Amino acid sequence: MKGTYIPRLLSCPERSFFLFGPRGTGKSTWLKHVLPEALRFDLLDAAMYLELSRDSHRLEAMAGDRPEHSWIILDEIQKVPGLLDEVHRLMEDRHWRFALCGSSARKLRRGGANLLAGRAITLNMEGFSSAELRSSFHLPQAIEWGLLPFVCQDPSHSADILAAYFNTYLKEEIRAEGLVRNVPPFVRFLAIAGQFNGQAVNGHNIAREAAVARATVDTYFAILSDTLLGHFLPAWRPGLKVRESAHPKFYWFDPGVARAAAGMLRDPLDRLWQGTALETLLFHELRVYNEASRKCRPISYYRTAAGVEIDFIVDVARRRTPSPPHVVAIEVKRAERWDRAWEKPLRNLAALAGITVERMIGVYCGNRRYKFDQVDVMPTADFFESLHRGEIF
Repeated sequence: MKGTYIPRLLSCPERSFFLFGPRGTGKSTWLKHVLPEALRFDLLDAAMYLELSRDSHRLEAMAGDRPEHSWIILDEIQKVPGLLDEVHRLMEDRHWRFALCGSSARKLRRGGANLLAGRAITLNMEGFSSAELRSSFHLPQAIEWGLLPFVCQDPSHSADILAAYFNTYLKEEIRAEGLVRNVPPFVRFLAIAGQFNGQAVNGHNIAREAAVARATVDTYFAILSDTLLGHFLPAWRPGLKVRESAHPKFYWFDPGVARAAAGMLRDPLDRLWQGTALETLLFHELRVYNEASRKCRPISYYRTAAGVEIDFIVDVARRRTPSPPHVVAIEVKRAERWDRAWEKPLRNLAALAGITVERMIGVYCGNRRYKFDQVDVMPTADFFESLHRGEIF
């Protein structure tokens, strides 16, 4: 597998687009394969960065006399937000198409950059998915080390690769970009955020653990979210006369990166961590399918004040008077045998008035598939295959 190109699920649009994703997820490699004739400018190149940041109009001269509808790739576009004004002009005057690649839209938004007024669509890329790896996908390896391309292509050095990846992120994304003024408190926060992967965010507790102000915790989480290293999973609040949780959960984009953040790369993983890692993988697969299919269904979790929880709720039809919301409810367990007691939260939700649960699904690490009344229980591999075939939602 090492050195072999693995096709991705994303399709290349016919029009200009932004491509965002964490570092090391294969954005540049994908662009080289889907746009092999494109002219590429890498803003990580110091000379290129300095020249274009000083005079963005030089982009046209560098591109030369290219025909209309030619593709031009600008890698790490967030490094020169002002360049987007020139890109906009060239799209209008020269009718060139641009692939604008970066690891964060944070600097673009904060700088009030011209985001091309809808003339470019936005794509997101993460680590490999099970559908991309196919027979090379191994669930135990993915739970322990994640699905970053560098890790998948050299699994024997997973711990070293993840350690280097995490240190590079701190150096390039935090220090170089100046996202925080004081790095040591942020490093403490990262370790705590790694340990809190997949848990509801309690800002006061995390602030106390990290020894920073409560507002600083919000800023730090915003950095992780804006640099696409993590995603909030909002609490689903259908308003069914039941007290529901309002706190979102936070998941790192990759279980291996969460493990690196938590400082656990050299430690054996207990069952609790493995369970959270499995949830992280499933959330990852849901996001990848949502992006590749362009369905963009809202995903959340459900928890009542009594502690009843369902790991994932997918909105397949929003509430519209007089129609109730339609959802798919998914419960995930890191176990080789399915315990039917785990179905109770799903059935309780389906029994409530004012909601239509189209599917109730249990996902576990065993080998058998079951159908208990309306509850489908699937091995993880079966669920992933059904998801990417469009059979879940």
